[in-house]
Amino acid sequence: MRRTAFFVSDGTAITAETFGHSLLTQFNKVDFREIRLPFVDTEAKAHDAVSLINKAAEAGEDKPLVFSTIVNHKVGRVLTNANAHIFDMFATFMEPLERVLGIESSPRIGRAHGMGDSDTYEDRMEATNYALTHDDGISKRLDKADVILVGVSRSGKTPTCLYLALHYGIKAANYPLTEEDLEQPRLPAFLREHKAKLFGLTIDPERLCKIRETRRPGSRYASVKQCRYEVDAAESLLRAEGVPMLSSTGSSVEELASRIILHLGLQKDAS
Repeated sequence: MRRTAFFVSDGTAITAETFGHSLLTQFNKVDFREIRLPFVDTEAKAHDAVSLINKAAEAGEDKPLVFSTIVNHKVGRVLTNANAHIFDMFATFMEPLERVLGIESSPRIGRAHGMGDSDTYEDRMEATNYALTHDDGISKRLDKADVILVGVSRSGKTPTCLYLALHYGIKAANYPLTEEDLEQPRLPAFLREHKAKLFGLTIDPERLCKIRETRRPGSRYASVKQCRYEVDAAESLLRAEGVPMLSSTGSSVEELASRIILHLGLQKDAS
């Protein structure tokens, strides 16, 4: 079964896509073709969006699904002319929320992902710079780190660190365990000094092999045997040191970041 899903907004469409995609993942028997239509902020653009949606309806056997977070009522009204099933996320929740709060909303495009709080923005930029300068063990001065991710090369440490920085302002460093490290009975001393900040990332060896193969095809580094050795040795070392760990196999960066924050008590404001 195949269906087309549109995420439409007069802003970036990030909210519509995130929420809509979360709903669609609950229907694993359907193959969804997902299309994002951001910045539909005029009636003319809304008519263009309707044309695209209608073309998809004509090409498919079923009506497309449209997840909308359009704030402007006039623009949103145009969208209802599409030959599709419309899920207006703001309309669903806004009226009940106004009743509960006892006040009317003050619609403004882009407010959900704005950078109005300059302190929050600066925190995230500083954390991002920190993640970049403390990536892959570049710096062993980790006093200012909020969290230090440890694991074998290509286990997902760098993207997770950057996500923690950009979305939460968390200063995340990471260190790749080398063969030399894995042959030792203990983690390097400079890591043990910050044991409360350590968190391990592991990965399925076969998945690791595929990732490494794209980087260094045919190398010992990418062989299944080497990947199995490194993953097994890293997991044993982290368990012996009492370092909590998660597998990045099949987990999104968002999920990994959320679980790390929860486990280490690093809750900060999200974007």
